[in-house]
This record gives sequence, C-alpha cells and structure tokens, in this order.
Amino acid sequence: MSHASPTSSSLGRTAGPSPGPSLRHRLPRLSSLGPVIALLLACTFFSFQSDRFLSVENFSLVLQQVMVVGTIAIGQTLVILTAGIDLSCGMVMALGGIVMTKLATAAGLDPYLAIACGMLVCVAFGLLNGLLVTRVRLPAFIVTLGTMNIAFAITQLYSNAQTVTDLPSPLTWFGGTVSMGGVEINYGTVLMLGLYALMWWVLRDTRPGRHVYAVGNNPEATRLTGISTDRVLLGVYMVAGVFYGIAALLSVARTSVGDPNAGQTENLDAITAVVLGGTSLFGGRGLLLGTLLGALIVGVFRNGLTLMGVSSVYQVLITGVLVILAVATDELSRKKG
Repeated sequence: MSHASPTSSSLGRTAGPSPGPSLRHRLPRLSSLGPVIALLLACTFFSFQSDRFLSVENFSLVLQQVMVVGTIAIGQTLVILTAGIDLSCGMVMALGGIVMTKLATAAGLDPYLAIACGMLVCVAFGLLNGLLVTRVRLPAFIVTLGTMNIAFAITQLYSNAQTVTDLPSPLTWFGGTVSMGGVEINYGTVLMLGLYALMWWVLRDTRPGRHVYAVGNNPEATRLTGISTDRVLLGVYMVAGVFYGIAALLSVARTSVGDPNAGQTENLDAITAVVLGGTSLFGGRGLLLGTLLGALIVGVFRNGLTLMGVSSVYQVLITGVLVILAVATDELSRKKG
C-alpha cells in the first residue's frame, strides 16, 4: 500500500496554493541575454570613443547598413535551425539582383515583373539546394558551396561583369526614407523589421515553425511522429530563397545599381549574425530576434570602428574573433546541457 501514498516531499509540493515558478525560472536564460549584453557593451564602449556614435542619425545609418545582411540572416536562421547551413545565400542574392536589374533595363521588362523574376531565381536556387539535401542526401555544406560557385558564375556571365545602372524607380523605392519622430528611416529598414516580426511569430506560434525546431532537434524522432522531415527541409530552403530575393531587392535599392560583385561576403556576415544571436549550429535551438541582435552587433562594431578610424581589415579580424567566441560558447553550453 506504500506505493499509493504520496511521499513527504510530494505532500510538501501539493499542499496549499502553488508557489509558482521560482525567480530563477522566471528570469530569461543567460544564453538568450548574451546578445543583448554584447550589444549594450559594444554601444557603451563606442559611445566613449566617438561623440557621434550615440546620435539618432548614426543608429539609423547602422540599421540601413545591416538591412541587407539582416534579411539574408532570416533565411540563414531557418536553415541553421534545421542543423544545416547555406553558403550560397550571398551569391544567390547577387544573382537575383542582376536578374531584376538586367530584365528591367536591357530587356525592357515591366519593373514589377522583373522583380518577381529575380525572386523566382532565388527561390529556384533554394529548391535546388533543398532537393540535393533531401533527395540526393548530400551534406548541406557541400551542396551550398557548389551552388554558391554556380550562382557566382551565372551572375558574372549574365551581367558581363558590368554594373547595371539607370534603374526604374520601383527597383530603388526601398532606398527612400520616411520621417519618424524627426529621424529619417529607410523604407528597407522598416521592411526588414516587419519581416523579423512576422517570422518570429511564425516560428513561435505556428505548426510549421514548431516543425522546423523539431527537425533540428531530432530528425529521426520527428519523422517517427509522422512529420515529413524532407518536406520541412525543402520548404525551409525555398523560404530562405524568398528572403534572399527580398535582400536582393533591398541591395539594389540601397545602392541604386545592379552590382555583379555584390554578395561575396554577405554569406559569412549572415552566418556571423545568426551565431552571435545565439542560434546553435547544431540545430533546434535559437531565437529569430537573437539573429536581429546579432546583425546589429556586427553593424555596431563596424560602424563604431569606422568612427574610430580603424582600418576595415581589423574590422573583419574582430568579426572573425566574435564568431569564433560565439561558436565556442555554443559548443560549451551544448556539452554542459
């Protein structure tokens, strides 16, 4: 009969009103606070180094500078949450931008249709990546390394390695600004923030979002529950392609040209933003808003170092150190968990 009696410890837990979660459990996890702390420390440091850093206009400039990488990083986050990686994102974005601008200028296509064609090219590369990963069972690293080079070659051949200029206004509209509280905010920045809000909700509150996390956590267990892991992965790579297409449009709008040499560092910048934002490279763990913070950290560091007159070579060096530290922290926390 003793097995039917509650233990004294369980009696202590069930008697009276529930005390609720402890303060320790109500507080955010340190891993989720890491990007916030890093961003605050960076802002504090650079505020002492330059009087211009804390100006509202400078923060608006930082947001404008990170809007392209930040948008790419949304798609990269989805891929990394499934324990994959996409090295082709930057060059796919560049190809999408060249397709948009060439069709709208040289081919005389309606600008909106040209934008749609450029985005379809990006989605097609996402589909190709997804099929090679799910059907041929190739590692995502190898697949996207190959498609990165393919996208680069097509971009150079299609553009003749020439910058496309004299763009119609629909392709440059997102480069305009709107006044908010006396501060000029780029339309592209508003779009990027809106995309983050949308995808944060999708990942947190929808079934497809939960499936993305489940595949990253344990694909075999997810498959045994009846979820098609291949369909989830294919969808992730295609949706990532959509964001690369949007980033292509933002890049064109920001520079007012179609640049065949764009996208050569955006892949690493996007991965850096995702990792700095706390998303695990092993999949299944991370927050999209953390990616936004990661992109801002990269932007703040480069902006602050520029204001300090530090050479761009050292900016790349510091970014590399940051991403190594972030990955090392992720590995240590995973082992501890």
